[in-house]
Amino acid sequence: MDWKSSSIDALLERALIEDRAAGDITTGLTIDPGLRATASILARQEMVVCGLGAVPRFMEIYARLDKRAPAQTRFEVVSHPEIFDGVRVHDGQVLAVIRHNARALLSCERVILNLMQHLSGIATLTRQFVDAIDGTGARVLDTRKTVPGLRTLEKYAVLSGGGTNHRLDLASGILIKNNHISLGGGLPVVLKQALEGREKSQRVQVEARSQAELEEALQFGAEAILLDNMTPKEVKNSVKLIRKSKAGKDIPIEASGGIVLDNIRAYAEAGVDFISVGALTHSAKAANISMRIAAETE
Repeated sequence: MDWKSSSIDALLERALIEDRAAGDITTGLTIDPGLRATASILARQEMVVCGLGAVPRFMEIYARLDKRAPAQTRFEVVSHPEIFDGVRVHDGQVLAVIRHNARALLSCERVILNLMQHLSGIATLTRQFVDAIDGTGARVLDTRKTVPGLRTLEKYAVLSGGGTNHRLDLASGILIKNNHISLGGGLPVVLKQALEGREKSQRVQVEARSQAELEEALQFGAEAILLDNMTPKEVKNSVKLIRKSKAGKDIPIEASGGIVLDNIRAYAEAGVDFISVGALTHSAKAANISMRIAAETE
């Protein structure tokens, strides 16, 4: 992740502006502007950490926003070499230490924790799904079911948890779903148009919700199949059908819909290559992370 990219910089700046961190009334009225402090970011549960790179960026952006105290630009963020995004950590483990102006730490505390808790929650949930299908050969995919504006970071969190990114956006891949088929004049029509109009490097994937739809997709040249809202047994039968087809040996097969931790292994053992799980990003519980701040004694 390039935490210094213009898009990430703008996202983090908006978070600080939204919270009006540079106008923190309580901190401005109660904390000596010259006081320096040390903040320890702590894991409060077993989790997969994600978002550490945002910490120094928040500090740098805050210094740019707060014109009242130039001294706030002097800071240091320290973490142990073994702590980085994607690593499993334990309850009570220190993730990073920030030495900075006390006002800056107090004003940025909430946005730092909000983002790290959210991203670490996604990474932690993703790792649970990945572990659940270990040894099957299938891979866990994310979806586009992300918080608007946070997709890049949320998909990065999926990677940190050991998952694989599906298409980033609507321009990143061709996936013909039932609404395209019904609005576009039927599968033979839309699939023909997609195959003729796509770039050479693009694979045309078709969603199938039944064996009849699957057979039609195979008949008219689908290059990848998404088996949607099928039971593990139906998926297993569909995989057999695909592999017996003319081009079936090389067709990537994905399963999606209704997949949770309790049943994902059954889908993986049905023979699919990929399993997409929207819950990774739309239902991940925020990880429990806290910040402990103490005045420096020099």
